[in-house]
Amino acid sequence: MFEPGARRKQLIALLWATPFLAIVVLFELLPLAAVAFNSVHVDGELTLGNFVDIFRSAFQRNAFSTSLKISLSTAAIGVGLALPLARLLKTMPKGIQNAVLTYANIGANFTGFPLAFAFIILFGLSGSFTLLLVKAGIVDSVNIYSTGGLVIVYSYFQIPLGLLLLFPSLEAIAGEIEEAARLMGATRIAFWRKIGLPILAPSLFSTFILLFANSMGTYATAFALVGGNANLVTIRIGELVAGDVFSDPNLADALAMVLVLALAVPVLANQIFAKRTDRNG
Repeated sequence: MFEPGARRKQLIALLWATPFLAIVVLFELLPLAAVAFNSVHVDGELTLGNFVDIFRSAFQRNAFSTSLKISLSTAAIGVGLALPLARLLKTMPKGIQNAVLTYANIGANFTGFPLAFAFIILFGLSGSFTLLLVKAGIVDSVNIYSTGGLVIVYSYFQIPLGLLLLFPSLEAIAGEIEEAARLMGATRIAFWRKIGLPILAPSLFSTFILLFANSMGTYATAFALVGGNANLVTIRIGELVAGDVFSDPNLADALAMVLVLALAVPVLANQIFAKRTDRNG
């Protein structure tokens, strides 16, 4: 039985949360339900034909394969570089920490057409940095309009986002723990291999999943940089929705649902891993 005071607090909390819940329903749950409904309907008939076509099409499978490769690569780069950067930043004065984190926040949100345009100016075929590198004899050419170029561009916002996510988690490694390990004769590498990384494992895994999902869902940056030349899932969805020749909104909805499922699996795995870690910890 709830006390009258506790019930009143719950009602007040629910009232305060109502605007947020309304936004979630209107802009997330209802659109997702509409996409799911349309994905299994063609001309008013219930059918799974769109999903069959996706898994039978080598072109669509390649789109998922390319998106997965780029997302896994950039997520690994983001975590792999953000962790040492966060550790280094932890040793710096508070003012420098705030300045770097402010820049990281800007970099993590600097995406889409502005980011693609900036990289085209700097590393395009006639970009300023490209011409300098070629003139210095360091490279023969720079091809930013490729899968490798997308990895470089995506990493620009993946690394700052990884830094923002991992920096707070380093609070779990108190200075006393590292100092005690050194007094016991542990080297820096041994400390991180046996103590530091196991402590940060849940945060590292969660950050990797978030970076992976962030990359999988990126559309504007890739479209602005390579247009339809890159066979990515998000670009294929955009072409099927807005294309003049191959428009097929129902197939686009089916692709979107497969993408949602592809993102839901690692997110659920992350939740299970986090619960087991809390239980064992």
